[in-house]
Amino acid sequence: MLTLIIQKELWDIISTTKFLVTFSICSILILLSFYIGAKNYQISQAQYEASKTANVRQYDGITDWMKVREFNIFLPPQPLATLVNGVSNDIGRTIAVQGRGELRSEDSRYGDDPIFAMFRFLDLDFVFSIVLSLFAILFGYDLINGEKERGTLRLTFSNAVPRAHYITAKFIGAFLALAVPLVIPILIGVFILPAFDIALSGDEWTKLVFIIFAGLVIISAYLSLSLFISAATVHSSTAFLILLSLWIFTVMIVPRLSVIGTDLFVNVPSVDEINSQKSRYMSQIWNENRAKMNNFTPPKTENMQEVMNAFNKFMQELADEREKKFNELAARLNEGRINRQLEQQRLAVYFSAISPSALFTHAASEINGTSLRLEQQYFLQAKEYQKEYAKFMKEKTGMNTGGFSFVFRMVTDDNAEKPKPINIQEMPQFAFAPLPASSGLEPYAEYVGVLGIFNLLFFTGAFVSFKRYDVR
Repeated sequence: MLTLIIQKELWDIISTTKFLVTFSICSILILLSFYIGAKNYQISQAQYEASKTANVRQYDGITDWMKVREFNIFLPPQPLATLVNGVSNDIGRTIAVQGRGELRSEDSRYGDDPIFAMFRFLDLDFVFSIVLSLFAILFGYDLINGEKERGTLRLTFSNAVPRAHYITAKFIGAFLALAVPLVIPILIGVFILPAFDIALSGDEWTKLVFIIFAGLVIISAYLSLSLFISAATVHSSTAFLILLSLWIFTVMIVPRLSVIGTDLFVNVPSVDEINSQKSRYMSQIWNENRAKMNNFTPPKTENMQEVMNAFNKFMQELADEREKKFNELAARLNEGRINRQLEQQRLAVYFSAISPSALFTHAASEINGTSLRLEQQYFLQAKEYQKEYAKFMKEKTGMNTGGFSFVFRMVTDDNAEKPKPINIQEMPQFAFAPLPASSGLEPYAEYVGVLGIFNLLFFTGAFVSFKRYDVR
């Protein structure tokens, strides 16, 4: 009985114009997201390679490692980051690394192309959380009350049809009808990537499977909600109005209010405030060091090179002292701001958890490695590279250059033999390690788990409501 009702429901939906329109729109959007994602990846990859080449070429002809004041490192594009953007386009892609000092990222994708910051890219997050969630409502708002309005509900229950079987079959049939417009174009879209010479690793295939699964769960959540409202109302027009209002609230309003609301409860110091405190403290340290510089006593020797070496050593000691003091303050300020940010983020996530759409966005970006953890991981790896860079430059120059230090050199004889250009290729290479799927599995499971609870609650509500529904 259950199988027959599912088959009937599925056929009734597939044979409608509504299904044809839904299938067409979903196919176009999903295939476009794969195509645009592949093109964006190619463009980003070309920009990444050009930036690395330009970074090396700026040191062509340099004969002294002392003149290498900084070396840029870049966040490489990831294939799946173009399919589920997350924060990958918002954070800076370039960090100028020196042997000392703080690191700052610059050159975000939205900074380069502000028009995309207004309208955002078309990706799977948009398709799942906005388009398909709306289609789930369009498919489900009249599953029960629409049948009553058409008179088919009374006809169906003139036979010995268990209500539990009926409502379960309605849900399964509608879900399968929504899954078809999703799975088929995704399978086709997967073949678009190799056409652009984009090969996914095993870990990236795993991420894509998890993203698709989360997409199916969010569709199921909005469909079970629609079934619940349809079983709790008499008229399909009333159900549609209620569901459309809920969709606007959960998809459009809640994610934005979650950020605005938490900003009222948690005050996060701005970057400008933090930098202002750092600048004032640095000025104070410099004023203290000037007196020590004025009191520098050169060694008693007629060899100017020895005098210069002693002065550079003295300046290095002052630079180390400044760096230590500054880093202690910067660490306290940064830690305080980061803790406040984390508290704000936690509150925002908790508040947005009432939105299935926001839960899907969190789950997809966490498993894909394009959540807020991407920026944190980029900075952590950049700091590790900074240590390698500082060690390398100290081997080449005998001191830790950049940031807090000044180096003074003697003017050489123009008639002396000119030194050979440095080989910048000796510089340690930065290799960013993307976040693996396993690192985001725990938060992904939490978000998808909450979506599963929503499914259970909504379907239970639909089941209870239909048990008392007047089918006449």
